[in-house]
Amino acid sequence: MARDQGEGMAPRTNDTPPTRKNGTAQAGKHDTAPTGENRTTSAGKHDTAPPPPPRAGHPGNGSPGNGSAADGSAADGSAADAADERVVTVRRMAAIGRRVRGLRFGGSALLLAVALTAGSLAVGALRDHTAPAVAAAPAALSPALLNSGDLDAGIAALQAHLRAQPRDFGGWATLGLAYVEQARTKGDPARYPQAEKALDRSLGIEPGNDQALAGRAALAAARHDFAGALTYADRALKQNPYSERALSSRIDALVELGRYTAASKAADTADSRRPGVPVFTRYAYVHELRGDVRTARRVLEQALAGAATRGDVAYVATQLGQLAWNQGDYAGALTRYARALAADEDYLPALEGRARAQFASGDRAAAIRGMEQVVARYPLPGPLVLLGELYEDRGAGGDRARAAQQYALVDAWTALARANGVDADLDTALAAADHGDRTAALRAARAEWSRRHTVHTADALAWALHVNGRDEEALPYARRATATGYRNAAFLYHRGVIERATGHGDRARTLLRAALKLNPGFSPLGAREARAALEASR
Repeated sequence: MARDQGEGMAPRTNDTPPTRKNGTAQAGKHDTAPTGENRTTSAGKHDTAPPPPPRAGHPGNGSPGNGSAADGSAADGSAADAADERVVTVRRMAAIGRRVRGLRFGGSALLLAVALTAGSLAVGALRDHTAPAVAAAPAALSPALLNSGDLDAGIAALQAHLRAQPRDFGGWATLGLAYVEQARTKGDPARYPQAEKALDRSLGIEPGNDQALAGRAALAAARHDFAGALTYADRALKQNPYSERALSSRIDALVELGRYTAASKAADTADSRRPGVPVFTRYAYVHELRGDVRTARRVLEQALAGAATRGDVAYVATQLGQLAWNQGDYAGALTRYARALAADEDYLPALEGRARAQFASGDRAAAIRGMEQVVARYPLPGPLVLLGELYEDRGAGGDRARAAQQYALVDAWTALARANGVDADLDTALAAADHGDRTAALRAARAEWSRRHTVHTADALAWALHVNGRDEEALPYARRATATGYRNAAFLYHRGVIERATGHGDRARTLLRAALKLNPGFSPLGAREARAALEASR
């Protein structure tokens, strides 16, 4: 799901329904249906209905989650690596940047997350199927291997298995999702076409199987095709109403399409059917978007209490850190990020979040060091822009050139993403409005708005119109971006500037004060400009 800093954290999911063991949800252990809003599934898949684990809608506890075989092409990742020269170009550009700073380039040139929308979902457990002539993956090839920390080894094992068992539609579905996850963690969007081939292979063997349909939903979300993600999620849920992956993708898609009332209902349904960390985190975000920070925090605390793995702890603690940072609680944010990094010291979203909180707390040097580490492995538009602004804020010798280099890498990322089927218009609009081609920013923002009406696309379009001198046209979009109650300092700042430019001085001052009160360190340059605009409006 889309968040404001470093989007790209996707929870792990499981397709088998949870059961209870000593009062704790144990996802994926038995093929029985949980109680909840819908107690029926596709024929023969669930026979009993044990009590559910605690739900997000009630106080309690709750767990999150991730190359072709027989015909050769999809199983061999090297072909995809060589297929797009832009991968090499961006990696070379990033490597040059690392040498300038005397740092070692971490190896990954890009990290395409659905976070940008939080759209890509990691691999969950395989479901058991009994169709004749279709091999089931052995336990040794369960997605636990893919979640073990060595995704490459897991993919290699799946590829070997599928060469021996090419009719295993569940294995192909898992491989497709593993490629989506590899694109996310390795920064290689060339994996998306491979994922598509693997998922299509699964559907060719077993048409309509819910694993592959849920995988197609995750892939569509990773590419920012949220209408497509919703379609595939709905199809998967017709086959298996308890598919955690599909339930989660459906919430993500509705949020990213701006259908917040429907997203809230989808979160309630998912909470009744598959309560657990993947659903809890989405449930919390839906409430945060409506301004209900208290419920969001409570549900995330519940998710953290039920987190069963180090990856789950890192993911949920980072979500709590972001929530704290958005409310200007930097000490609380740093505490949460510290917990995330204690669970996984290399968890990049936590490293990015910590850097933001460090800057907001007054430790710019630590923030720059942290963001240099993040960008070395995670050069998405958001982190690149943040590091560039940190350099500009510092203003030391060579910092202007260093900042320009980060902004230039955004263009390279955009070209690579688009070449592999990713809609990058929102990222282009946000980065270019302040640090690039303003005309291109407006064009991209309009294109994104034509596809989906969210608070984020409304804010991006409002700001792109503003920087192009079209404040009267921008004002309705700026007001729409703040209409849900979502507490976002950048949105308040943008609207305050636009209100001031359209002659609404009192309202502008109120909004600018609110932005700085909510999160006074929301942006290295934006916060400074908000203070200047407030001073000028007096």
